Amino acid sequence: MKVGRVILLVVGVLMSMLGLALLTAAGFLGWAYAFQRDNGYFTTPTERYRTDTAALVSENIDLVVDENMPGGFGPDDLGRIMLRGTAADPGGEVFLGIGLQADVDDYLAGVAHTELDDLDFFPFRPGYRQIPGTGQLAPPGDQTFWSASASGPGTQELQWDFQDGNWTIVVMNPDGAPGVRADLAAGVNLPILGSLALWCLIGALVLLLVIGVPLLVLGAVGLGKHLPPPAHAPPPAAAVVGPYPVTVRGDLDAPSRWLWLVKWLLAIPHFIVLFFLAIAHFVTTVIAGFAILFTGRYPRALFDFNVGVMRWWWRVSFYTYSALGTDRYPPFTLHRTDYPADFDVDYPERLSRGLVLVKWWLLAIPHYLILTVLVVGGSTWVASGDLEGPAVNYSWSLLGILVLVAAIALLFTGRYPRGLFDLVVGINRWAFRVWAYAALMRDEYPPFRLDQGPRDHAAPEPEHPVTS
Repeated sequence: MKVGRVILLVVGVLMSMLGLALLTAAGFLGWAYAFQRDNGYFTTPTERYRTDTAALVSENIDLVVDENMPGGFGPDDLGRIMLRGTAADPGGEVFLGIGLQADVDDYLAGVAHTELDDLDFFPFRPGYRQIPGTGQLAPPGDQTFWSASASGPGTQELQWDFQDGNWTIVVMNPDGAPGVRADLAAGVNLPILGSLALWCLIGALVLLLVIGVPLLVLGAVGLGKHLPPPAHAPPPAAAVVGPYPVTVRGDLDAPSRWLWLVKWLLAIPHFIVLFFLAIAHFVTTVIAGFAILFTGRYPRALFDFNVGVMRWWWRVSFYTYSALGTDRYPPFTLHRTDYPADFDVDYPERLSRGLVLVKWWLLAIPHYLILTVLVVGGSTWVASGDLEGPAVNYSWSLLGILVLVAAIALLFTGRYPRGLFDLVVGINRWAFRVWAYAALMRDEYPPFRLDQGPRDHAAPEPEHPVTS
């Protein structure tokens, strides 16, 4: 491979991933800003808190606020918090206050009180830390150190703008008596959310449209330029094309008894490369979709690149746990070689502009449903009824079961049952045909059939007998 093109592709993928992450963050922040604008605060559920001591206090709230923030922001732009409380006893009163930690500690010194710790909401389960003492408290309303407070019957609401310092929130009875029972909810308002969403969106567009995607496409185009296959490679796809213009070949190549046990480890370098290639494949497919929509043609360099990615994927799948068809290590290349597994797609001179809008999701749904059973498998969420949350029951795909049977047969007999191998390759062939269709490479609808065996029906048999 050309090193420069590989570097462009990798950098483009990384910048695109970062751009997508920022785009996701911008979407979340934008939603949060709109929600906050309509509702005022993000609030917790109202829950009941209780203590037999004289005060319920929060953990230390440590805020460091720069008075000279860049971009015209000041401390007031960071936001505010809200605490809403109602006495649990009918006709009772509640006091809510926030003050500097040092002042609150001095006020509560020697008095039994409770610190709220390890608060969980799903399910609601407050943790309390009891701090012993024997002293009596003066009414909190008589104190002058509170930065903000609210007291009285019914529902009381405290609002406080973020300020520099170490702060503590206190919930008490207005007379300072022990035994606090209150229904509380807290909220936060962050005006900076809108600005953060805008900056994330700008950063995402720059990373995606200005840096990431152009570098990715340049790398893909460079790697996808068609090169003639090596002299020892099989005949080109045009000479071996089957009834469907997607060719999937997999020749059984005497896999050993035990190597399949460690192929997951041996294939890690390929999995890392395929991670980047898969992202590039997705991006270039989207770009090709727009090109088809406006021109009716799939750009040839992008087509060759995407076919190469799928070829690489099939070789690694054939080597690992989609087939276990060979112990020969897959080559690190997009191009055709003499490897026992190969993949190709006939290049279409023209493609339907209308089909590009629907075939990858709507028209392919019947195939997706079948392939879910054949290739993907499934999982079922089952409520467990305990605090650990729901359990997941996973069901194996047919392909996974067949490959497992083949692995066991190899381990104990050293042979891969030929009929089983033909079925495994047939399932993979179906999956790759649908992938090529969903990747906009062909307009011909994939057939609903298992074309079993190492070669497509119209492909010539290999010159040498296949080891079974």
